[in-house]
Amino acid sequence: MGANDLQQAITLRRPAKAVATPQGPWSVEAIQALFDKPFMELLFEAQTVHRRHFPEGDIELATLLSVKTGGCPENCGYCPQSAEFDTGVKAQKLMEVDEVVRAAQAAKDAGATRFCMGAAWRAPKDRDVEKVAVLVEAVKGLGLQTCATLGMLEPHHAQQLKAAGLDYYNHNLDTAPEYYTDVVDTRTYQDRLDTLAAVRGAGISVCCGGIVGMGEQPVHRAGLIAQLANMDPYPESVPINSLVRVPGTPLADSEPVDPFDFVRMIAVARITMPTARVRLSAGRQQMGEAVQALCFMAGANSIFYGDKLLVTGNPDVDADVQLLRKLGLRSHRTQEQAEEGGCA
Repeated sequence: MGANDLQQAITLRRPAKAVATPQGPWSVEAIQALFDKPFMELLFEAQTVHRRHFPEGDIELATLLSVKTGGCPENCGYCPQSAEFDTGVKAQKLMEVDEVVRAAQAAKDAGATRFCMGAAWRAPKDRDVEKVAVLVEAVKGLGLQTCATLGMLEPHHAQQLKAAGLDYYNHNLDTAPEYYTDVVDTRTYQDRLDTLAAVRGAGISVCCGGIVGMGEQPVHRAGLIAQLANMDPYPESVPINSLVRVPGTPLADSEPVDPFDFVRMIAVARITMPTARVRLSAGRQQMGEAVQALCFMAGANSIFYGDKLLVTGNPDVDADVQLLRKLGLRSHRTQEQAEEGGCA
């Protein structure tokens, strides 16, 4: 082989130079082009973006507690807490403050930095928000970040929760606007956007993502990412859920998501929302360690941590600790926990 041939071979084998990440607005077509990239190329680009914005590579641990379970009047086709579906979930009243504080302290002791409280309401009433505000104040007093998901919010309710110390409000868009009515028809897509606007208006950080595996087409996944990435600003926290198929729900017989398609979803979320915490949420229990590892490589840097997500299963704490250890990943710490020297 001559010198010129050798130089040409070396040039061909060099990894492609990382392309600067385009900034929004993102078109659905541009996002589809990301999804269509060769898998390894997409992962490389996502990992490059991830390292640029999260050089420490830590994983945020968030624990989710159902503080008011079941009896929701909405008909979201994925949700076992809907009163319209027979899933075996019984309606329960709002938990007492001391119960929630015990759960939050246990979560903190196990390493969680954010504590999320979920209540199965369509929209909370004034008296409900007053009670949740007390829960928020109590959990905030433990030194944890606070998050709540309570359904649709009016602006004055968002202001009340902000005053109580709420850091994040979760309200997922679920899917693309054009597929939304295939999933739920007791509220509109605009209802969800209005709640997010109320949350932003109150100065609360937004936690907003969606679900894959509900029978949607690839274009709908691109449409969901476009909705999220084009928010101004885009959500600080982006949970990506793989549908947990619960018997009794309309989506119980949906086809499982291809694991590589799920990893692609994580990668595209990372590329289009570079500074967000992209969270592996529902469905981790069915993924296995290898798929989760690929998700972390693709830019996921947050997980729900604990043995239950509202009313469905989740990997137990020991399994998560062992997985992070195997991968050489460390958990994110709050300032208070760093000063206390909490678990790694």
